[in-house]
Amino acid sequence: MFEPVMLVSLGPGDPELITLKGLKALQQADAIFCPSTIHPNGSISSRAKDILLELNIDEDKIISFHVPMNKDRTNAVKAYNDVSERIAEQCRKGRKIAVTAEGDAGFYSSIHYISDNLHSQNIPTRKIAGIPAFIASGTLANLHIARQEEELIVIPGITTCEKLKKNVEEGKSIVIMKPSQCEDIIKKILCEEDISFHYFENVGVPQKEFYTKNKEEIRNCTFPYFSLLIIQKNN
Repeated sequence: MFEPVMLVSLGPGDPELITLKGLKALQQADAIFCPSTIHPNGSISSRAKDILLELNIDEDKIISFHVPMNKDRTNAVKAYNDVSERIAEQCRKGRKIAVTAEGDAGFYSSIHYISDNLHSQNIPTRKIAGIPAFIASGTLANLHIARQEEELIVIPGITTCEKLKKNVEEGKSIVIMKPSQCEDIIKKILCEEDISFHYFENVGVPQKEFYTKNKEEIRNCTFPYFSLLIIQKNN
């Protein structure tokens, strides 16, 4: 059943990692809203739109909305509020709407701003699950992210050296999303010999995908927005 608004997870970047359910929802939608970014030089990019075009989605159905990329979320929240009103207007016209989210729509996804706004107007939404970036990263590195009884901790970029060391010593696997927010802390513990670091950038994106477990390479990297780390205790 197609709700008035479907929140479609696209996966981390590789168009082939979308689910069949997600693809069908995109094909059935009358309009598809997807986020884009305006860069300081004035250029516009949209990883979500690139995925849609790779999936042969009709470009005439795609409606981009610009989201400022900044730690201060004030302007981003305003952008989500504005696009929520545009979506609500489309729904009132009886149109089937899809809104895209990279990764999984329910996992550290800013699409929740749109969902919350629509729910406040009694407009139902439905999420379609997708593959989050850390799962695709583990596959790229041929890692078992968590084995048997191991605990997995996902950190949204805010942590301390002490917390990281303690969690690893306790045998927990750690996923750090947005490591650019704690780059200095990560690089301080790179010297720990009993800890392995798996560093990823732009997983699933052709010509941009990067993976290394070499500590010196990691030390020399400047972590971009689309980066991720998996940290484990050496067996």
